[in-house]
Order: sequence, then structure tokens, then C-alpha cells
Amino acid sequence: MALIRTDEEQELLELAQRVLPAASFGNLPGDIVIRQGRGGRVWDVSGNEYVDFLLGSGPMFVGHCHPDVMAAVEAQIPRGTTYFANNAHGIRLAEAIVDAVPCAEKVRFVSSGTEADAYAMRVARAFRSRDKILKFEGGYHGMSDYSLMSLAPKRPGNFPQAAPDSPGIPRSVRDEMIIAPFNDTAMAVSLIHQYHDELGGVIVEPFQRLLPPKHGFLQALRDATAEHGIPLIFDEVVTGFRFAYGGAQAFYGVTPDLCTLGKIIGGGFPLAAIAGREDIMSLFDRGKAGDERFLTQIGTLSGNPVAAAAGLATLEVLRRPGAYEKVFATGREMMAGIQGMLDKAGLPAQVIGVPPLFDIVYASGEIADYRGWLRSDAAMQRRFNQRFREGGVLKGESKFYISLAHNTADIQHTLGVVQSAIEAELAETRVPAQ
Repeated sequence: MALIRTDEEQELLELAQRVLPAASFGNLPGDIVIRQGRGGRVWDVSGNEYVDFLLGSGPMFVGHCHPDVMAAVEAQIPRGTTYFANNAHGIRLAEAIVDAVPCAEKVRFVSSGTEADAYAMRVARAFRSRDKILKFEGGYHGMSDYSLMSLAPKRPGNFPQAAPDSPGIPRSVRDEMIIAPFNDTAMAVSLIHQYHDELGGVIVEPFQRLLPPKHGFLQALRDATAEHGIPLIFDEVVTGFRFAYGGAQAFYGVTPDLCTLGKIIGGGFPLAAIAGREDIMSLFDRGKAGDERFLTQIGTLSGNPVAAAAGLATLEVLRRPGAYEKVFATGREMMAGIQGMLDKAGLPAQVIGVPPLFDIVYASGEIADYRGWLRSDAAMQRRFNQRFREGGVLKGESKFYISLAHNTADIQHTLGVVQSAIEAELAETRVPAQ
């Protein structure tokens, strides 16, 4: 399909150039302006239609404008959008999280995944009265100074040395972070034992970006941290309620001490949470923690009733029979179809991930950690993603998010676009016969 660009969208793009750094919100390149979304599709201001695997970077798991979610939001808005006080929707959403998530005994709401991860690390440090946090190279835990250590180092250093991913981070922060390789059980456990008396906590994405944990890896982290009384934090901002109703900890059968949640629990509105053991979470309660140990946490929109209503409605949809089976079936069909076409074409590329969340990695051989990921052909990835966009398939740089709203027509259209992209790549790189 040929994308069009109307004068209206062109004017908006030019305005963005004038008023926004890099002409964008910092998420995607500023070359598209979305007008609306419905179900599993979105439309830009020029009217171009896309099958949407971006899903707002994941929160629209039941699809855009799901009627039940919209009804809940529309019922709340005339009553007020935020109060800076407890509200019924927020309390009931906390109850739903406690009922669903294995580690959750108490819940504290914030407005973003970055906040949730920053507070989770802080409350772990406070609980242990230790300053260091162990994280995994390539692991994403938001935009705080601590999180932006060894997320995407261009020249990975020696473990456990941390490397900052952004200017403006104090040099002292790197001394408080211990970096381990994801999926290297022996080294991760060794580092936990070595630094156990300095560690406030260990934070990990149980499914790191698109990398599934190797068998026994998460349980080894659980055992090693439990041995020393170190809080284990699962960053489930992405995986919470996506892999299973109880999140990745239910999916993989390993229960941490704390977890962070976001995206899906807000139903498309700003909302995230820290959840976990009552004795750790009690540090947010002055009456239980006392003045010396009390951890202050305040947020203007934390637990606001609109986001909480949307989250409650989303979780109600996900509790319905067959919801997760449908998402997994859609993802499996797409993963198998794409991998089959790549294999037939003989391209050095593979589909990795799980059915609700996967992508193509443009490299051969096992990809089990961040350094394996670096082997991916970034130029080929950019070419394919651009061809997908031109064919009416919208996705992030490195993810296909699957939603409950994606249907057979979406799958067929997407597989056709992938096949066309493969054919274009083969035509571009084919060596002419002599």
C-alpha cells in the first residue's frame, strides 16, 4: 500500500519540529501523527490505516477503545478525574492485584513504570539498610539514574562494573550498581553471594526485553536472594497481566518479594504500582515503620479514579474465559508464520519471545543475553521495520505486542506484509548472476 501525507499532518510534523526536541515525544521518530485507534488498528492524521502492534507500548492489551473500558471511564469522568485522596476504584484495583499476583500483599500506586521501579529499589534499600542494587545488563527499569546503568552499553565492560547510558548521571551512582549477565545463572548467583552484605536488592525483568529466562535461572535468583534475606524485585511493568493473569511470576512459577506493575493495570491511562510482601511494603506506612524508617511516597495522580476504573475494567475483560488462550493463539500463529518465511528465504533472522510479545532478531545462533542481542543486524532491522510501516503494520523498534483485539484479518495482512518485506530484502541484496 502507498502511504499518503496530507497537508494537515505535514503541518503538524513541521510544528513538532519547532516545539519538540527531535520533533517527538522521545518515544518514536517524529514522522507519524496518530489520530485514533480502535480494536487492533490505528489511523494517522492523513488517514493511513495500520495494524497496530505498538499498542501504546503495551498497555492496550484488550485493544483500543474497548467498549467496557470506555464505559467505565465515561462513567467516572463526570464525577471528577483526580482527588489526591483514596477513591473506590483505586481501592478495588489494589484488591484485584492482591488477589491475582502471587507476591502482592500490599499495593502502592504511582503514575509510571519509572516511578514504580525507582520506589521498588528505594524501599528494598531501606528495608535492608544497604545501598547497592544488582541489575542485569540490558535490563530496562525506567528512566531513573539507577536504572540507566548498563541498559544498552555500546562497549560492554567487565562484570560487575556498571556503565551509565546517559550523561547527567552522578559518577557516584555507578558505584551503587552491580551488573550481572542475564541468563548466566552461575555468575549471577556468584555475584549475589559475593556482594550479599552490600546489596539492598536484586531487580530483574523475568522476561528481559524479548529474552525468556533459561530453565532454572529465576529460581536460582530466588534461592540465592532468599538465603541472604535480600529482596528480589521482578519488574513486571511489561509482563504483568500479559503472560498470565498473575503475571510472569505466575507464568514461570517463581515468586519474588516485590514486583512493579504498569501498562495493562492502567487500561491506557497513567498508572503503575509497587506490590509485595507486607513487611517490606509497611515502610510506606509511618504508623508501622516509625519516623526513622518511614519512606515518603507522594504522587499527584497516583491511583487516580479514571485510570483505576480503566484498569479494573481491563482486568475484568482478561478474567473472561478464553482471553489469554486467544492472545496466545494469535501470537503463536504469527510467530510460526514469520519464522517459516524467514527460513524459506534463508535469511539470518529468527523470531524470539513468547506469543504475547516477540520480534524478529536479525542474527543467527542463540540469543540469550544482551551481548548476544548486539549481534543483530541493526541496518536490516531498520529496513524491515520501515517496510512494515509502509505496508500498514505499526510496531516499535524491537517488539510485536499482541492484543486480544487482533483478529484473523490482522494476522493475514501482517504475514503478507512480512512476506513482501522479505522479498524486497532478497531483491535488494541478491548478487546478479555472472
